[in-house]
Amino acid sequence: MTDLPQTEALDLEYDAGWLTVWFNQPEARNPLTDKRISELDDVCTAIRDNRDIRGVTIRGRGGMFCAGGDLKSFKSAFQGDASRDEIIAMSLAAAAVFDSINSLPQVTVMAIEGAAVAGGFGLACVGDLVIADEAARFSLTETTIGLVPAQITPFILERLGMREGRRLMLLAPMIGAAEAKAAGLVDTVVSGPEAMAAEIEAIQAQVRRSAPGAVADTKRLILTLPSMEREAQADAAAQTFADRMVSDEAREGIASFLEKRKPEWAER
Repeated sequence: MTDLPQTEALDLEYDAGWLTVWFNQPEARNPLTDKRISELDDVCTAIRDNRDIRGVTIRGRGGMFCAGGDLKSFKSAFQGDASRDEIIAMSLAAAAVFDSINSLPQVTVMAIEGAAVAGGFGLACVGDLVIADEAARFSLTETTIGLVPAQITPFILERLGMREGRRLMLLAPMIGAAEAKAAGLVDTVVSGPEAMAAEIEAIQAQVRRSAPGAVADTKRLILTLPSMEREAQADAAAQTFADRMVSDEAREGIASFLEKRKPEWAER
């Protein structure tokens, strides 16, 4: 396995092909500090090309997912301690990490406990799967403090659609897990830590049934095809299909089916 970077704002746990990334500042509601954002980006870079890592779960210590941006650093900007160029750079760094997580070739799971607010809500939107504890709360609070959900807006609209995205961004309601599921943000609602752990384990078992390279290529198609013209879509899909057909994974997958055994990636 690729060596994981040393981190302070994140706790990293690796087990049997699965990486869990913990935000470790629950006393401050696990904000997206500059350091945490930088370390998240480093982790994504370190694991991106590693097919031994089948999936990633992102969650927060202390029963709290993420309260969004670091208001202490925002206060510094309000007081004039940061230039406009520095504020833009801070926003672009956040954009880069959302892009990095969104485009990871591995399956990503957001495990939401406590609250996912502002940037934490946006972080949930870039996960492939979102599990929420039944007591979790969600809100896009930016407009209530005079800001905008800037870099997360595209991901909110992609996940929720224009109708729900507009309502939640413009009105900034606090919603529960059931409403978040109805809105399309949450996939599964669970009750308590044991149920959360069981749901994550169930997802891991399902992911291990699929070839990691095929999953990576499928994620790439999911992310790239919608923005293409139809002719380009067809060509990109055909090229990927041809690559898959002659891949070692396809040969192993077909052989395992004919021989009535599990493919080698399912044994990892």
